[in-house]
Amino acid sequence: MSRFSDALPLGTVRDGMRLDLSANEGERHMIAERLGLAALERLEAHVALERDGERVHARGRIKAALEQSCVATGESVPASVDEPFDILFMPEPTGTPDEEIELSEADCDVVFHDGSSIDLGGALADTLALSLDPYPRSPEAETALREAGVLSEEQAGPFAALAALKKG
Repeated sequence: MSRFSDALPLGTVRDGMRLDLSANEGERHMIAERLGLAALERLEAHVALERDGERVHARGRIKAALEQSCVATGESVPASVDEPFDILFMPEPTGTPDEEIELSEADCDVVFHDGSSIDLGGALADTLALSLDPYPRSPEAETALREAGVLSEEQAGPFAALAALKKG
């Protein structure tokens, strides 16, 4: 198992290379802090690399066991992530800073590198961030929100407004 925080020198990347990455305690702590997680107990990735000159295509799965804070109560909410990823590492584009760069939907998972190494662990931490529930809720969340006067979606939605008009 390789470390998450190690940059992968471009010169060592071979087409067809496979890696198993596992974040150690210090790396998990840093990633948890960066992502605002209550805890990150496990973070692993299984990666297959394809190389075409300066371009490196990384595909695989990321798995994590973590805890997020409930948006309503602040209590820890356990969660797990088991997601596929597909990342293309490309050299930093050259050109004038004012030049517009058009991105297509296929470009959304592109990460630029400096020509000497790729930050696979950083890209995978970003993938983990995108896989998280943006509004984690504990079992007590609904009660806490109701007591705080927050309306449920059913109470605040357009159909609730129509129902109120119908009653009136």
